[in-house]
Amino acid sequence: MDKQLHEFLQKQREVIEQKLPTYLERLQAPETLKESMLYSLHAGGKRIRPALLLATLHSFGKPTEAGLDVACAIEMIHTYSLIHDDLPAMDDDDMRRGKPTNHKIYGDAVAILAGDALLTFSFELVAGSEKGELTPEQKLRIVAEIAKASGPEGMVGGQVADIEGENRQLTLEELTYIHHHKTGDLLTSAIVSGAIIAGADREDTECLRLFAKELGLLFQIKDDILDVEGDAAMIGKPVGSDHDNNKSTYPSLLGMDGAKREIEAHKRKAKEYLYKVKMDHKLLDAFTDYVADRDH
Repeated sequence: MDKQLHEFLQKQREVIEQKLPTYLERLQAPETLKESMLYSLHAGGKRIRPALLLATLHSFGKPTEAGLDVACAIEMIHTYSLIHDDLPAMDDDDMRRGKPTNHKIYGDAVAILAGDALLTFSFELVAGSEKGELTPEQKLRIVAEIAKASGPEGMVGGQVADIEGENRQLTLEELTYIHHHKTGDLLTSAIVSGAIIAGADREDTECLRLFAKELGLLFQIKDDILDVEGDAAMIGKPVGSDHDNNKSTYPSLLGMDGAKREIEAHKRKAKEYLYKVKMDHKLLDAFTDYVADRDH
């Protein structure tokens, strides 16, 4: 990994992980609910989405502190989606990031409600943010961005398409739709939110949106590959779950060599869009390489 990116990710991950629980400490809510929410927030992970938002701010020469509330809100949405994905009615996973999944500890009902609470609280967090003196217009744009990314036209719609695609052979177009929406849209909202906070113009914001869409697809194709040839100890959950659940993946449709060629193609497209933006490209360029080359 690029040294600058490694240092940036390490520093921002520490900041994010220290900050995330502080939002929940002030909640006047049942302790079991708060414990369940914190359990999954504390489970770690790469913190890719908040880090991308903060990296976007940094690349525009803006202080990362200005985006910390929004970055943590997006990580809460991502965490909610993982809690629900792991449920018996969904992917039925017992392990997540090397720990028992939320419902294995707190039961299905509390896990569902913890996910609901993280999702709804994330919007309260954005609306009430005092970081960076965000204007009401910026907050409204960000709320609209992440709501669409996580709703029926975004992550939830992608999840339904994923469920309906089990036990049948998908076309590459159908699989790409699932990957774009199930994974890519929330990741895109992080980068676009960073651009909004940075005050980027419309042209730069739209180029970053296109960059982020390619990056999101790149991320999910790599996940497909790691589910086949990854190390379960590094990934934090068993490999082969896509095969066991009869899911179509890029390796199953294109073969492993074909999937790896797609990685290179989307990495190239992502960088083409990135270099059209008026910013320092080095950090996000290295981020793109990291997503493509990661081993977990």
